Amino acid sequence: MAELPEIMILTSQMDEQLQAKEFQEGELRQEKSLNLPVDEFLEKIRGKKVVKVYNKGKWIFIQLSDEYHLLLNLGMGADILYHETDQELPDEYQCLFQFTDGSSFSCKFWWIGRAELLPDVELPQHKATKDIAISPLGEEFTPEYFRQLCSARSQIKNLILNQKKIGGIGNVYIHDILFRAKIHPQKVANTLESCKLDNLHRIIQENLENALERGGLFYERDFYGQKNGFTREDFLVAYKEGEPCPECGNTIEKIKTGSTSSYICPQCQKL
Repeated sequence: MAELPEIMILTSQMDEQLQAKEFQEGELRQEKSLNLPVDEFLEKIRGKKVVKVYNKGKWIFIQLSDEYHLLLNLGMGADILYHETDQELPDEYQCLFQFTDGSSFSCKFWWIGRAELLPDVELPQHKATKDIAISPLGEEFTPEYFRQLCSARSQIKNLILNQKKIGGIGNVYIHDILFRAKIHPQKVANTLESCKLDNLHRIIQENLENALERGGLFYERDFYGQKNGFTREDFLVAYKEGEPCPECGNTIEKIKTGSTSSYICPQCQKL
């Protein structure tokens, strides 16, 4: 599942490639992925031009002319792929958006993806995105902001994954973030010392920036269909149950943490 680094790479490529392109036609094969009936969706998007592409958490925001936005959510995973004029299209996709210059892009949702078209005036009330918090790679994500978040009596992993607190981190990168900080995922946030929180804040940014520089997760495609360099070997404890801890040699364990699982070193990350 794409998380913040992969979404940032995708939106950057889309912004560069799609700016000023005008929507001409589309093919929407799965109406349950949409917020409007197919005919109405296509009628409203025709003739609109791409102004810019950016992200809010794990959502892709495509700002359009005429004060509209096209919003994409990859759900549990998706291929969002660009196609040049006359390029062969993939066999499977739920959405295909075609431009007047002959280029297009397709969306193949693996599971529960969304494509929503709405006027800008409705964005502040858009249920799925209105409460998404700031990016951990944004200027507003300061140590002070993070310490304030962690004054709550919440398990630290749940707090970091809460999209209303921090936008974009999911259950892929969190394992190594907490391992490097030597913090158990079930540790209560407001019991952590300020120095531990400042260290965790730094590690969150370092790990996400490293993944961004590496091109994101190896199994996620970018806008041009390329798979990039962050592989299983780059993880420290994540998805390495039964293997030795790279710090102390103890056996890495997989534990249940609420609705998710966590990979930890029980020696380095004591509860």
